[in-house]
Amino acid sequence: MKTIKIQNIAAVLLVAIATVSCNDDDNNNVDPITSVDFSGTFVQQDQMARPAINTVFIASGQPKDDFNGTIPSQMGATYQSIFKSRLLALNPAYTTNALTLTADQFTGVLATDILGVATTGKTTFFDGTNVLTGRALADDVIDTELLLIFGGPQGADNPQLTSDHVDANDKAFTVAFPYMGAAW
Repeated sequence: MKTIKIQNIAAVLLVAIATVSCNDDDNNNVDPITSVDFSGTFVQQDQMARPAINTVFIASGQPKDDFNGTIPSQMGATYQSIFKSRLLALNPAYTTNALTLTADQFTGVLATDILGVATTGKTTFFDGTNVLTGRALADDVIDTELLLIFGGPQGADNPQLTSDHVDANDKAFTVAFPYMGAAW
């Protein structure tokens, strides 16, 4: 009796393995460029020039997808006042930040979620001298944003709120393209 059950289980496993056989056919013979369908309507789904801006400045209950889908040329007019209200709710003592930007100026910059790129000079989010000239992989974008929101004119106000205390990537960046750290 035990032999028959073991044989039945073995037969079921053999059929399952044969049915779900592994192979290396991942449609490698299909040219992805010619097989992509570009017909239809496409919708922008996300903004990520400045990480966490949407998370911080679009309040809970407001549709974050609306911000993500807004074209950059319309973002400032649509979201600057919302961002300013949120900034002043987060930091009622805000006057100017380390870039000497008032609340109106700063939220105007943030509400238009684009990443400026310097065609000459250093590419950095903020290094104390160069400001929003791009974004290097090692730039601590969140600390910069926290500093500009909570740090005051000298960057020294509210030290407990000006850093997330994540000071480096978990893997070293490489010196060759694509520069990303090794995957886990």
